[in-house]
Amino acid sequence: MKAFAKTDIGKKRSMNQDSFYCNETSVGSFQNLFIVADGMGGHKAGDQASKLCIEQMTDTISESVHKTPVSIFEEAVEKANKAVYEKAKANIEFEGMGTTMVACTIQNDTMYVANIGDSRLYLLREKLRQITDDHSLVEEMVKQGNLTESEARIHPQKNIITRALGTEEQVSADYFEVNVSKGDIILLCSDGLTNMVEDDDIEYIISQNASLEEAGKLLVEKAKQNGGDDNITALLAKVE
Repeated sequence: MKAFAKTDIGKKRSMNQDSFYCNETSVGSFQNLFIVADGMGGHKAGDQASKLCIEQMTDTISESVHKTPVSIFEEAVEKANKAVYEKAKANIEFEGMGTTMVACTIQNDTMYVANIGDSRLYLLREKLRQITDDHSLVEEMVKQGNLTESEARIHPQKNIITRALGTEEQVSADYFEVNVSKGDIILLCSDGLTNMVEDDDIEYIISQNASLEEAGKLLVEKAKQNGGDDNITALLAKVE
């Protein structure tokens, strides 16, 4: 695996509440591990939530005795949810905090994905394809036929998410298994990228740049050029 990750505060926010973990080598029984988390809550709370989510997930995955990638991810998500939820309950400063989370590991020719919220995972193989589903109000409206995809992008309630990690005592994440091939490129990102850059432009930038580092930096820069309304995180990994 080759990978590159970059996060940026953007142009409108006072602090960066995004966090990422990018490890091309073994973590517990995983051959690699990639995570992006986008925190939410008051001043410092979102920052705390995303960092705590990643710390707890990586610790759990490192120590897990479960045998399958999905069961390991389930344990990691459950423990991360508990850690964020209990920290929010214990400190009024962090009340109501939570975070989105998208994570994956690639084991031979299979990618295992976990997500909650509206941070996304894409797979680029000839065409860019979104693997995860957004847990958001506008996504539900799109699925019900009440909004088009283009209308959803500019809807005033596009930032309302319907599921997050750490906001409730129990958490419900989605899990995917996807076949991958040599040369496939994986993108994990926060909505600070996808709200600012169209999927076609994301595909073009990744396809036209030989290195993951060049592509990652250009994706972040494009989001800033288009307004930079939120924190921006892009993590790219290539299957070798």
